[in-house]
Amino acid sequence: MCGIIGVTGYDDVSPEILNGLTTLQHRGQDNAGMVTFDGNFHLKKGSGSVAEVFKNLDLKTIKGYCGLGHVRYSTIGSTDEVDAQPIAVNYPFGLAMVHNGNVVNFRELRQNLYEEHHRLLDTSNDVALILYTLASELEQRDLKNLSVDDIFDVVEIVQDKVQGAYSAITIIANHGFLAFTDPYGIRPIVMGKKLSDQGVVYAFASESTTFDYLGYTKMRDLDAGEMVFIDNNKKVHRRAGRKEHKAFCVFEYIYFAREDSEIHNRVVATERVRMGKRLAQTFRKTGLQPDIVIDVPNSAYFFASGLAEELNVPYRRGLAKNHHMGRSFITPNQAQREKMVKQKLNPIRDIVKGHKIAVVDDSIVRGTTSRRIVQLLREYGAKEVYFVSASPPIRHTCIYGIDMSVKKEILASHYNIDEIAKFIGADAVVYQELEDLREMYKDLPICDACFSGHYPTGVSAETLHEIEKEKLESNRN
Repeated sequence: MCGIIGVTGYDDVSPEILNGLTTLQHRGQDNAGMVTFDGNFHLKKGSGSVAEVFKNLDLKTIKGYCGLGHVRYSTIGSTDEVDAQPIAVNYPFGLAMVHNGNVVNFRELRQNLYEEHHRLLDTSNDVALILYTLASELEQRDLKNLSVDDIFDVVEIVQDKVQGAYSAITIIANHGFLAFTDPYGIRPIVMGKKLSDQGVVYAFASESTTFDYLGYTKMRDLDAGEMVFIDNNKKVHRRAGRKEHKAFCVFEYIYFAREDSEIHNRVVATERVRMGKRLAQTFRKTGLQPDIVIDVPNSAYFFASGLAEELNVPYRRGLAKNHHMGRSFITPNQAQREKMVKQKLNPIRDIVKGHKIAVVDDSIVRGTTSRRIVQLLREYGAKEVYFVSASPPIRHTCIYGIDMSVKKEILASHYNIDEIAKFIGADAVVYQELEDLREMYKDLPICDACFSGHYPTGVSAETLHEIEKEKLESNRN
């Protein structure tokens, strides 16, 4: 999972790219990078947060009238600088790209690029697979008379060859600015614009919140398989591209996106309240009677408030959070996650002590974070602890960019609900029902593969094994 931004304008866009990246920092903290173009590419990237990577950067050295930015947390590949984005190549025109998502058929693409086009990749980052596939197909065109239709035709070939989830933004040197999505629209990307003294400036980003901070007007979300090309005269061209059935990642609403973002005309905070209220139906069936409802800060607040409102039980902020810590889910390994939970959360004794508590989190994946939270609440005097997951049980690996690609780490793939409650030390565990979630999004077909095992792109057992093997190898490194 990553955050991407692209801006094409007239004056230097590097300050906007940098500011935009800070609004997307929650989507990745392993690497950050930026590339701009002013007739030549200027690239800066490295390991760490946006503030760490760019702290000594003189923006004058990276000026350009268009540019791309990226923040990353690695799901496949290393966290080394060589795997940071953006990635740029010089031929056939000069191309630079950022993407959000995961390529599923990475081994096949690597082999084909080497055998058919003699390209040997020096990175394990799958954006290179998309970029080099695009570059290889562009080479087959009349480079002196490249048309918009040529570009769109090439992207459709890429969409046919590259399997998985991806939203990508590309600079085609001296030609224009390109954005496109996979045929299922799994990963989000929004388009915005603002008026400058010289004309309209266009931008793309993973989330609309970026536009709020930068003063852009959101135009719309790109549809599944959609392609948008903005030429050097700032004329916007679009084509539907290759489109399969829509399968938007519901985990964007559950966890990844900021609560103030709007995705597919739905504000994330409002969606989480809706999920919390729907969850109350399942909670009532258990017969549990909590004294208070609390949340695991910060993504679970709106779930908890919706649940409390529907149950007519007081909501309280029972866990204080150290806001100087990052997001524990997107840290690279389990030891760091557990350490971060200990440093990040602290129960408020007067609220917790002597009460039966329904504590709401966005999900339960590995269970170690949940277990630590339950332990903390008991240490501070909670009478009973009911752990509530706003998402259904996660039973399957995610192959599209969420860090759940090793099945042996996924608690619900091995244990039933009673066993999970015992493992994390809770008096009860309550999950959102998958059918309720599907009903909520029947007008926006979602990807729920991590709950159901139904992968929209299709995937073989062999490919699942390869993805897990790749993840285990990167963890060891």
